[in-house]
Parts: sequence; C-alpha cells; structure tokens
Amino acid sequence: MFFILTSLPYSLISPLKDTTMKNYQVILHNVSLIFLLVCFGLQEKVECFFGHDSPPDSNYHQFTHEATDFSPAKAYDYIIIGGGTAGCPLAATLSESYSVLLLERGGSFNTSDFHENNIYQTLLSANDHDSATEGFVSEDGVLNARARVLGGGSMINFGFYSRADDYFYDNAGIEWDMGSVQRAYEWVEKSVVTRPTRFNKLQTSFFNALLESEVDPNNGFTFDHIQGTKVGGSTFDNSGTRHGAVELLNNAKSENIDVLVHATVDRIIFSTSDPLAAVGVAYHDSNGKYHEVHVRTNGEVILSAGALGSPQLLLLSGIGPSSYLSSLNIPVVRDHPFIGQFMADHQRTGVNILLPDELTDAGLRVVGITESGQYIESVSVPPNTPLMSFIPSVGSVSSVNSSVQIIAGKVSRPISSGSLHLLSASNVTVSPSVRFNYFNRTEDVLQCWNAMEVIIKMLETPTMEEYKFSDSAGVHSFRFIGKSLPDDKSDYEAIASFCRDTLATIWHIHGGCLPNKVVDRHLKVIGVDSLRVVDASTFFNAPGTNPQATTMMLGRYIGVKILEERAAVTDQKTELK
Repeated sequence: MFFILTSLPYSLISPLKDTTMKNYQVILHNVSLIFLLVCFGLQEKVECFFGHDSPPDSNYHQFTHEATDFSPAKAYDYIIIGGGTAGCPLAATLSESYSVLLLERGGSFNTSDFHENNIYQTLLSANDHDSATEGFVSEDGVLNARARVLGGGSMINFGFYSRADDYFYDNAGIEWDMGSVQRAYEWVEKSVVTRPTRFNKLQTSFFNALLESEVDPNNGFTFDHIQGTKVGGSTFDNSGTRHGAVELLNNAKSENIDVLVHATVDRIIFSTSDPLAAVGVAYHDSNGKYHEVHVRTNGEVILSAGALGSPQLLLLSGIGPSSYLSSLNIPVVRDHPFIGQFMADHQRTGVNILLPDELTDAGLRVVGITESGQYIESVSVPPNTPLMSFIPSVGSVSSVNSSVQIIAGKVSRPISSGSLHLLSASNVTVSPSVRFNYFNRTEDVLQCWNAMEVIIKMLETPTMEEYKFSDSAGVHSFRFIGKSLPDDKSDYEAIASFCRDTLATIWHIHGGCLPNKVVDRHLKVIGVDSLRVVDASTFFNAPGTNPQATTMMLGRYIGVKILEERAAVTDQKTELK
C-alpha cells in the first residue's frame, strides 16, 4: 500500500492577518508542499522510490577501467559510444543478455564531488582537459556547456526529474510502446530518483508565487507533465547527494560489460563491401594510443555521445552531406544531408533579483507549466558566485556578496533551429561549432512574452514581498541584477528586446540526428546497417520541462526493444529447425 502524508509546517503558511476568503485561498495554496513517503509491504502493490539519503552505489567500479590500463576483447555484441544519460541505462540493459563495451571520453569522478551544494562549482570548474564540464560558446555568442564525465549531463545538471509531455510522444517520430515507456521510467526511478520531502525557503516561496499568479492547478508532487504548479522528482536525495545515470550501471550483468573511461572514439569503422554496415570503432586513450574494437555478427555500434558528439562523430566518420564532407577532404561513406541539422536549444530568459537574506541552497524542486505552454523555473545563486556564466546579461557585475534568485521562463517548443559544423576534419577532441538561431522566429518571441507576463504577475504577489528592499523613504522594491522588466508591459517590441538581451541557455541541447531525417522510427541510421543513435540528438524538441528523465528512459526503452527483437529472431529460428 502506498501512502502520501501531507503536513502544514508553520514555515509554509503565510501569517494569518484576517479571515477573508482571499487569505483563506492563499493558505490553501500553501497546503501539500511537504510530502513523506511511506512504503508498507502489504498484499497490495508496493510503490517505493529511491531510498532517501542513500550513499551513492558504486558497484559499477568493478567493471570500469581507465582506457590506458585495460585491453578490451577483440569483439563485443554491442559497442556504445558515450557513457552519458542515455548510454549508461542502454549499456546496463543490453548487458542482461549480450556483451557490451561502453566507451566514455570523460573520467569517472567521485560522486561526492557532485553534491547539490557544488552545482555551480562543477559548472565553473570547466577546463580544456579533464573537467566534468566542458564549456563552449555557440556561434550565437551564448555561453553553454556539455558533459565530459561518466554519467553525462545527469552528473552536472540541477537534478530536476519530470517525464515527457504528450506532444513529445506524438511528434517525436519514434515508435513508442507506451506500456514499455512506463516500465522504463519506473526502472530508472527505482534506482536514482528521490521524491522530495523537504524544500528550501526559496522553492517554497516560488511554489506559492506560481499559484498566486494563477499557474493553476496545484498538482502537488508528480512525475507527470501536467499544466499547473508541481513538485517534481530529483536525482539529488534529501541530503543533497547526487544519484546520476552512472548508478544505472549497477543494474548491469557485470560479467557481460566493460566500461572504459578516457576512451575517446575517433571514428566508426564500416564494412568494405555491401551492404554498408558499422563493424567497429577506433578510439584513443589518454596516452594517445589508438585501439580498434569490432562488433560481432548481429551486433551494433550505438552512438550515445549527445547532441553535439553524435552528429560530430558521424561527420568525422564520413556519414553526412557529401558536398560538405568533400570540402573538408573527409572520404564520403554515405551521403546523409540532414546530419548536424535542426540543432536547437531552449532559450532561457527572465529576471535576477538580489535577495535580502543569504540563501546557500541551490535546489530545484518546483516548476510552473503555464496554460500557454511555457515553463517557469527558479534557482538561487550563492553569494560571491561568478555571475557571468549563469547570467550573461549582468555585464560588468562579476559577483555580489548576497544570494541572487534567477526566475526563468523557458520557451517550451522553439521553432528556431540551426546547425552544427566541424572545426576540425580529423581531430574529434576539437568540439564542433554550433548555431541555434535563438529567437529567429516570431513564434519563439511570443512564447517568451507569455512567460514574462507570468513572471511579472509573480513579482506582484504577496509571497514575493519579503524579497523586496526598503529605501530611505520606506518604498519597497526589488533590486535587479542585470536588466529589469520593461515598464510598459503591453509594448511587444520592448518585451522582445528584453527577451533577446537577457538570453541564456537552459542547457537542453537537442537535434542533429532527427528521426525520419537521419534515423528511422527505431533510431537506426537510415541506409547503414548495425548503427543506431540513442540520445538527445534524436529529439526534435526537449521533452517535458527538463529532458533528463526521458533521456534515461530512452536508453532503457531502446535497450529492452533490442533484446525483444533479438529474442524474437532466436525464437523464429528455433521454430524453423
């Protein structure tokens, strides 16, 4: 039996000033913020999620090796390129029945380094060599980042966990079995997702302000994508310990899997005769030594290198627009005009307010899903944190000795898209160049406008009053870091200018290997046997409010489908004997 207990701590209830219906409704909005999970082993279904405050499970270390110290087998059933948010669950699933080699260009860090209190430090510590985060600047001039660590983006993000929206499933171009999708989500959630039982002050205020801004209804806690205000899951437990996709490797069959870190794949190896097929990979270790590994008959090479890495590696391997590859003197293996195209990143715009009190927790547990479709999220930036990396519009303000609240609107379905280009025709360690063409389409500006209207309402709510400062005349007002919202809230041009001037990434990059363009409905590369792409590069749109839940689900889902396909073939052969 599964129980949810709600409580009403005094800290979550606005002081009762009178008994008017308006104040009563405000109090009702504050109900159901704290959730306690109790699982009883009775005869009915038990629905338990990841145990609270559990230490990271690092059993995967027994089959994880530095590429310099390990000689892999000559061949595996599956070679997966990229041990990230999709690659880890995919590898664990396939290892249930087949041999798997998982190759990750980054390292395997101590998971204690990725505590929730260290989120900003993780992003700020990016370097050109071995950091878990690799920073880059898009051709649009926007600061961005990608993961370079076993576990991928799930090891450096803000941990929010929420499933995809119906629009994503209906338009993804992927063949879905929704029963299997549900089971794949549950498999992920059982291992790495926590149901929050506590909220910091800022997330509590944010929840209340969303409801007071009529981002209704109050959906309480849910993994599902539902209009209104909700509390989502988290890959941080209630002590702030991160449990990323890397821990999904603990579900692997250890004798069937080898995981190599600091193993950078240089190219995919293809057959020299028809039909064209992927037969292996060439990679180098951190000493620069090159290795080749092949796949067995009926096996596959699977790209899970992310929205930048997967299209980059296909291009370097000779799969891409023939005229473009020829101009770079890359031998053309197969003409594929849409690889590296339809690249998109969800724009983040909003306001940043100085907080009167120092708040050191950086958690993200709450989201508003508006009626018009935009998403509203908020995090706090600790005092003395370099702001430019997170709030590009701050200009000369390097840091402040107080906390800063970012209230951000996310364009949910950007129409604008761009493309990816190689900066080196031979060196995979040189990151590609990418342009997203943010706000290139009027529809995206209108989405931003709608989000700003909600944020304007939020700043006018009773809950947000306590975050205002008083001047010498007793006037209460917010202190903004960077640009404040336009005075004339009906001036489209002023709002559009504000959206462009405060533009930043929300780190939800996708595209480059879209279904029906590059891959088919099963994510197999069109025209090339034994080659798939399983990661966010196959997404036409970032699913839900935050994509990590669906990306982990996808790795599990496709892995299960591959196992089922091969089992069906085996059964068919048995029947024919």
